[in-house]
Amino acid sequence: MRTDPLTVGRQIYILRKMRGLTQTQLADRLHLSFQAVSKWERGETMPDVGLLPELAESLETSIDNILTGGERVMEQKVPAKYTRTVTIAQLREGILCFQRIGELLGKDSFFYIGAIGGVNLKMNMELDKYLEDEDPYRREAMVAEAASQAIMNGAWIDPEDIRTGFEHEHWVNIVSEFGKKYGIQ
Repeated sequence: MRTDPLTVGRQIYILRKMRGLTQTQLADRLHLSFQAVSKWERGETMPDVGLLPELAESLETSIDNILTGGERVMEQKVPAKYTRTVTIAQLREGILCFQRIGELLGKDSFFYIGAIGGVNLKMNMELDKYLEDEDPYRREAMVAEAASQAIMNGAWIDPEDIRTGFEHEHWVNIVSEFGKKYGIQ
């Protein structure tokens, strides 16, 4: 498999942002200039092989996760008791689909009203208020809830994806602990 500099750069950018680091802060940890980090993130150059272990440590991830852009090189064998695999990114996208239904079809559409109404009834909440909330912490709560529901319904979520898929450590801990109850470790 060929390593794509744009994919690697995008992954470095995402992981850096998730850790709340500036390009300068990451560069300082690696004893480099911020321009070097900038070139990686734009896909102009790749990190030197000798820097990868320290880069992975600084970004709290694995070298594999950086070089593959977060994609798994080999399909992970999912234990037989799980019915499917999902990623945190897919769950986040699924939550956003509710919002998109409202934008595309209108909030007065029966599709939107039915979808939101069904979630509100089953979960005893007001999903539309969460979708309109600009607070990333509260919005991420919905993704954590979707992850917990998916796990309860037989989905496998890779523990590394749980660890790197959330911006807030609180939700990482909640979903990780919930996953452990269902054998995801």
